[in-house]
Parts: sequence; C-alpha cells; structure tokens
Amino acid sequence: MSIDQKIDDIFFPAQESINSKLIPGAVLGLVTKNGDCAIRVIGYAQLEPETIPLESSMWFDLASLTKVIFTTQYCMELVDKNLLSLDEPIARYIPDLRQYDFKAYERQITLRQLLSHHTSLPAVEPLYTLGQDSETLRAYILQRDWPKGPSVYSDINFILIGLVIERVTNLPLSNQILAKGLSFSPPIDHSASTEFCTWRNRVMRGEVHDENAFALGGAAGHAGLFGTVDGVLDHALRILNDESLSSNMMNEMITPHFHHRTLGWEINHEGWHGGEGHSPRCIGHLGFTGTGLWIDKARGYAWTLLTNRVHPNRHRESGIMALRRETGRRVAHIFKDH
Repeated sequence: MSIDQKIDDIFFPAQESINSKLIPGAVLGLVTKNGDCAIRVIGYAQLEPETIPLESSMWFDLASLTKVIFTTQYCMELVDKNLLSLDEPIARYIPDLRQYDFKAYERQITLRQLLSHHTSLPAVEPLYTLGQDSETLRAYILQRDWPKGPSVYSDINFILIGLVIERVTNLPLSNQILAKGLSFSPPIDHSASTEFCTWRNRVMRGEVHDENAFALGGAAGHAGLFGTVDGVLDHALRILNDESLSSNMMNEMITPHFHHRTLGWEINHEGWHGGEGHSPRCIGHLGFTGTGLWIDKARGYAWTLLTNRVHPNRHRESGIMALRRETGRRVAHIFKDH
C-alpha cells in the first residue's frame, strides 16, 4: 500500500480539529527518502474578515520553522564553506557587538551555543515596542546589555545568528537566495492568514505574524520565512538524502548538544511534540503560528503539519499540541516495520 493510501488515517485528527472549529485549516504532507509523497488539505485559509478556502499550494507563515529551515541550514552551509566556525565567539563576525564593554559576556557566545539554546539570553523581548526603524533596532540588539538568566529556548539567540549571517554574507536576510517554495515575501493573495494584530490593526496575511521579525524588516533569524507544503517537504527530503551539507554537519543536526536540543532542532524525547514511536534520533521543530516539521533520517521519512491555528487570534485553545502528537503517532505507526 502506498503512502498516499495511508495518509488519510494520519489526516483524520486534523479533520476532526477543523470540524470542531479548533483550527481554521490544515495541510499535511508526508515524504519518504525515495521521494514518495502524499499531501492532504482541508479547511480555510481565512475566516475573517471573509472566508477563503485553503488550497495545498498556499503559503504559510512558518514562524519558528525559520530557525531550522533557513537559519540553522544557512549557518551550517557557511560552516561547511569555512566562512563561519561553530566554536568561535560571535564577536569575531560582529566586532562591534557590545563595543563599549569588551568584557561583556555576549561577545564570548559561540554559534554552537546559540544554535543549541545554551546561552544566558532571555527567551524573548518585545523589541517592536521600542518604535525604532529596522537598522536602529539591529544596533540596539547588538549594544543591549542583555540580562543573564538560565538557558532557555530563545528567539534572541536566533536573532543574533541572523545578524551574523547578514554580516558574513553582506546581504540582508530578505535578499538571501531561497529554494523553491520558500520566501520572505510570499504572494499575499495566496497565503493563509494568521492573527488579527492589535498593534498593526489588521489581519496578517502574507506578512510575518511575529512582531519582532516585522520590526526588523520582515525577515529575521527567528521568524519571517513563509513556505508551501511542497517547499517544506523538499527541504526535508534534502536532509533525508544528505544533500547540501557535509556528513559532519548532518551528524551535528541529529546529535544532542544541550538537553534535547541539537544544532537548531529538537530531538525525540519523552513527551515530545512529534508523538511516540519514532527512532531515537528523529528531529523536529514547531512554529508558533501552528506549523511543524519532523524528520526521521534513521527510518527514512518526514512529515509536516501546517496550520493557521492563531487565526483569527491566539488567545483561545486550539488543541494544537495534542493534534501534533496524535498525527505524529499515526505517522510512526505506518512506518513501524519500515
């Protein structure tokens, strides 16, 4: 039986979530190492101010999937080209980082620490409320005396990596070359809507949902990337087939560095968002808007669940975590003898 015949059972929880009005719409994509692919779509790209049916070719705000599909990937490619080092202090690439205090701890942080969220930087800060233009905001981030705390999953870590990439390539993130099906500026009229933003006073469609990424110009190391289901699955397939990165970098991607964090990704562990039954080195990542991507290199498959669960607003229960785990459990079940 082909995966196209098996995917309907995997898609059933998403259908139930939409029927129960927990989420507006969903696209599920499944791909194997040999390129077999199956896709299902249901629901709406937008409910307010008007209803728009969801199509499988539509673009989703990938939110924090930006961290792995773009930022981690691009960073590792630059390491493979010897343009970056994982273990050099990032002040090597941004010499003006905390330039008024050469002993500042931020100057000693490495890319490996940033990628694995093993720093003292905070999880997030409402940078957009400062009301600064994008270039001034970049300067603020570099000169900010960041409060030290326990190591947590941090947007600030990846904002800094994005600034490193911009410095090394001498290009803003929005101008970096992306694979087909990935973009920092998708077609607005063919995108799934996210939240009605009270700050911007509109439903966000084809514009980044994350406020800090928007304030930084729309593209940042932690958020801003949009993708179609085909674009996301193509990226997963390249990883499954060890394309675009050296074997050393591929191994870094599936090796824990700090607790259950690899470089960029999160690895299978008890209570994991990818559900039960996958290999111990299955990796995955989530996006706040309702997206997710999981890759099991050991067993040769990957899946993505793209939803717009924050539409029309984030302040309600969507049941997204239970949906992700049950979807992942069903994926693992059809590959249990693989």
